[in-house]
Amino acid sequence: MKFGEGNRYGLIGANGCGKSTFMKILSGELDPTGGNVSYDPNERVAKLNQDQFAYEEFTVIDTVIMGYKELWKVKQERDRIYSLPEMNEEDGIKVAELEVEFAEMDGYMADAKAGELLLAVGIPEEQHYGLMSEVAPGWKLRVLLAQVLFADPHIMLLDEPTNNLDMDTIRWLEETLNQRNCTMIIISHDRHFLNSVCTHMADLDYGELRVYPGNYDEYMTAASQARERLLSDNAKKKAQIAELQTFVARFSANASKAKQATSRAKQIDKIQLEEVKASSRQNPFIRFEQSKELFRNALIVENLSQGFEDDLFSDFNAIFEVGERVAIIGENGVGKTTLLNTLAGALEPRSGEFKWSENSNIGYYAQDHAEDFAEDMNLMDWMGQWRQEGEDEQVVRSFLGRMLFSQDDIKKSVQVLSGGEQGRMLLGKIMMHKPNMLLMDEPTNHMDMESIESLNSALEQYKGTLFFVSHDRVFVDSLATRIIEIKDNKITDFKGTYAEFLKSRGIDG
Repeated sequence: MKFGEGNRYGLIGANGCGKSTFMKILSGELDPTGGNVSYDPNERVAKLNQDQFAYEEFTVIDTVIMGYKELWKVKQERDRIYSLPEMNEEDGIKVAELEVEFAEMDGYMADAKAGELLLAVGIPEEQHYGLMSEVAPGWKLRVLLAQVLFADPHIMLLDEPTNNLDMDTIRWLEETLNQRNCTMIIISHDRHFLNSVCTHMADLDYGELRVYPGNYDEYMTAASQARERLLSDNAKKKAQIAELQTFVARFSANASKAKQATSRAKQIDKIQLEEVKASSRQNPFIRFEQSKELFRNALIVENLSQGFEDDLFSDFNAIFEVGERVAIIGENGVGKTTLLNTLAGALEPRSGEFKWSENSNIGYYAQDHAEDFAEDMNLMDWMGQWRQEGEDEQVVRSFLGRMLFSQDDIKKSVQVLSGGEQGRMLLGKIMMHKPNMLLMDEPTNHMDMESIESLNSALEQYKGTLFFVSHDRVFVDSLATRIIEIKDNKITDFKGTYAEFLKSRGIDG
């Protein structure tokens, strides 16, 4: 296939279908086992590097500039010659030529351009000339995002570019990519991002790549309609075959109709049914039930302050009613996870207090799963820990099956599971727990689209109270009935949807 110039393709497919492998082949990191990849001459290709520790000994600003490989090469050689104790005539001629190339590549503005991009992705100016080793994990990926944008390439390959970004930065990235006139191939599980940026969707399923014009929502409609058309056409063909077979069976022994029967038999041979492949995608079955329903107030917070060296937020007062779905939003590092950990009882508040409703039964989905899977246990034994009274092994097997774990999987160690698989195990644990209060910190991280959509749907139907942190715009849009924003060490409590919250801030959703 050919990726058209200026188009922005969303590369989608189930986890493990080969999206990242395909991206590595396109970038030249992997050789294909057959066929080839070719680019038009003189086209620059830039790929978002997922190895956030690859540039530890370089400064942040230099790491960004390295995205433009040709410029970086010229800059390195130019700086080398200028650092010589003495330059001979050959060095002088060479550096003069390099100065021309450097100017043509806009090298004199490189630091300023790189600095602007770093500020845009949230890297403060005081870190720009520090080493990458001093930048916190997660934030390093923001530097690498600035790196690929700095290159201003003809072809941009982006593997999960919204990872570790807050919603404001994702919104900036959407606007930035939409202004770029280059071909993009993007892997993302962020539905709003795919809808906002992509002009085409490339669906990788069972080793076949099918391209659909339009964004993610338009692809979902088109793919569903195409499948329905195929099934409908096959149904008509099957009915036609059955009718012809009836005629042949009835009249093949009839001398006067034998010729017609033979003709009908030939018609049957010519009718070809289209193959309708089952998708490799699978949706986990997620449904949250409550062991006991609550009424009226779910949580009362009084003068709550929390922080470490300094307060992240202070004097927070609120009453949350049963059934509310509360999105906690804000930039990275403002204290969203700290607030959830405090409400979950994992941290003592610095001051103030909070009180959950009597008979509350809390299910907590933490962002960091390491502690949950620290012990080496197989899936069956791990999930079996959360059996309720009267439940047997068959119940445990049922929950594992609902989370897409096969009979062969249940003896695997939980420590070899992927991030997405561990996430599904935690959801299974919470479902067995039957909570009437849910606290969820970035639950869509590492999940494939099918798991995200299943979780989204389950939470929409959940009758209990939900507090959650997420940077997935569709997730927040569809769920939140109340917004808690942490900004500048203060908490804003907004009663309404996320779209209404943005409108109140004068932001076009």
